[in-house]
Amino acid sequence: MKPEWSGRLWLGRDYGLILGELGRTAPHAHYAHQLMLSPHAPITVSLDGHVTTAHRLFIPSRHSHAILETEGEVWVLYAEPMVFDTEPLQQLLVDGELSPQALHTLPRRRLDDPRIERALATLDRHLGGKVSAQALAAAAHLSLSQLERLFTDQLGLPVRRLVLWRRLRIALQLALAGSTLTEAAHGAGFADSAHFSRTMKQLFGVTAGASLRQLQVQFLA
Repeated sequence: MKPEWSGRLWLGRDYGLILGELGRTAPHAHYAHQLMLSPHAPITVSLDGHVTTAHRLFIPSRHSHAILETEGEVWVLYAEPMVFDTEPLQQLLVDGELSPQALHTLPRRRLDDPRIERALATLDRHLGGKVSAQALAAAAHLSLSQLERLFTDQLGLPVRRLVLWRRLRIALQLALAGSTLTEAAHGAGFADSAHFSRTMKQLFGVTAGASLRQLQVQFLA
């Protein structure tokens, strides 16, 4: 397999959906749930150290995996765990229906804890610069240790890892909208493009150049 990805990308507020030819990836783990659907040839991935070949795959949030082999066009969905429950996502695979229309009608869940909402809103306002965990805790009216426990228990990630994930989302949006990798990195609060690239490789197993250059993006409301 070649390293470059190509095809179409629909980018919504809480998901990214690709229909295209995929490149091979290094082992990686990201926060999003990942669904893969290949209408033609099966997909081969390494998931938690075990090689699996199938036409339909569900890769839960934070599970280590690598794409080893695909052929032809494949649907790939990245869905935010704090918004989508796993059961409706898995039903999409059963139905063989990964499309922007199907994602538009999929139920979303809201965070029930206003403390998390306040912390996340503060986080997003400061992503372009330094994000202070203490400031997030203050916005949520919590101690720092309480905030860490809340994020880990309710969102599945410690504060620092969630900041990195949301920085990467912003950088990807900027790069796909036409910014250079350096501009995208600085706009999302990364120290430089090298930091952005390292994070991209760590969380998605590919470089930003290989994965973004040949994707035709459509931004969705």
